[in-house]
Amino acid sequence: MAQKPNPPVPAAPTHRANEPLASPLPAPAQPGLRRACSFEPIEPLWQRLPSRDASGQRLADFMMFIPGLKRRSDVEIRQRLRAIHEVLEGYHEVIAFVEMNLRINTLWVSVLARPGLCLEIPTTIQSVVPEALLIGQRLDR
Repeated sequence: MAQKPNPPVPAAPTHRANEPLASPLPAPAQPGLRRACSFEPIEPLWQRLPSRDASGQRLADFMMFIPGLKRRSDVEIRQRLRAIHEVLEGYHEVIAFVEMNLRINTLWVSVLARPGLCLEIPTTIQSVVPEALLIGQRLDR
């Protein structure tokens, strides 16, 4: 009787589970945004999202939708992400949390609760990524 061949064994990962993957963007200077990217199960956003800063003050947040981003070429995606990163670096002193979800084309940003920031930052992002849309509550309700 012929013996069945052994299935191939997958190669060991070249990075640790919690180690960020290589990125074409330069590492941010301290203080600033911290890049995090890994292939591991993560908790839902509502469980990871900070609600207060280090001194205990409440945070505000906003979400933007970037239609069709995941369907663009790698170069176009990187250009838009780099533009968004540069805008957010300009506000690094007030930003507490950022998550870009390419699967659903959303950008979530938590900031210190300061009047106007949740409109000023998205407007600045829109100036460099015009298709980005601020998701918000309807004012007529």
